[in-house]
Amino acid sequence: MSAAADTATATAIAAISTRGVARDFTAGQQTIRVLHGIDLDVRAGELTYLVGESGSGKTTLISIMCGILWPTEGEVRLFGTDIYRLSDSDLVDFRLRNVGFIFQQYNLIPAIDAASNAAVPLIAQGMDRLEARERAIELLAALNIADQADKLPNQLSGGQQQRVAIARALVHQPRLIVCDEPTAALDARSGRRVMDLLREVALADDRSVIIVTHDNRIFDLADRILVLEDGRITHDGRDMPKDH
Repeated sequence: MSAAADTATATAIAAISTRGVARDFTAGQQTIRVLHGIDLDVRAGELTYLVGESGSGKTTLISIMCGILWPTEGEVRLFGTDIYRLSDSDLVDFRLRNVGFIFQQYNLIPAIDAASNAAVPLIAQGMDRLEARERAIELLAALNIADQADKLPNQLSGGQQQRVAIARALVHQPRLIVCDEPTAALDARSGRRVMDLLREVALADDRSVIIVTHDNRIFDLADRILVLEDGRITHDGRDMPKDH
């Protein structure tokens, strides 16, 4: 097989693969199934949106896909690794090196400034603090908040805090970026800037970006839109279905 064919085959392999993924929660003596046998492949270089009503299972699914929450049933592979067969410590290390998270709650450390917050993943991997800070400031500049690098989280607006959280998720160049409503606290212009950056990251370096969103201002940027209803994927396509 030619080198070009090898590359094409590698690109076609799913970055994320789930097979038969189900998740149960217990409420009193009742067991509630919130995900029902999810089979899904997400390719590298793809910007995928996950859309659904509150309670549809979106957060549960992305938590399972990136190694935070164990499934009740099924298998999850990230970049070929069956992540729930790893030891706890190996799973933590795998997640640290391969996954970037952008949460609805920004989870910034109150006592350190914006640049230091953005640099946390690099420092956790052992990078020199000054070098990590410089790399973090480069990303803050790309997000148009380099002038806020020395400020503490409580000195920043909600939108600025969110952009610091986005920089933190991207700074260590993870292969998978998982975002929970990344544009929720941003105006239209800032939200578009963030989405353009996420799309650029996905396309330039063959990373996978999964975004939970209800923001119809950014639906046109998706490569793929998945709709989750009652723990099942009911739509998988380039555009939103007309009944949503």
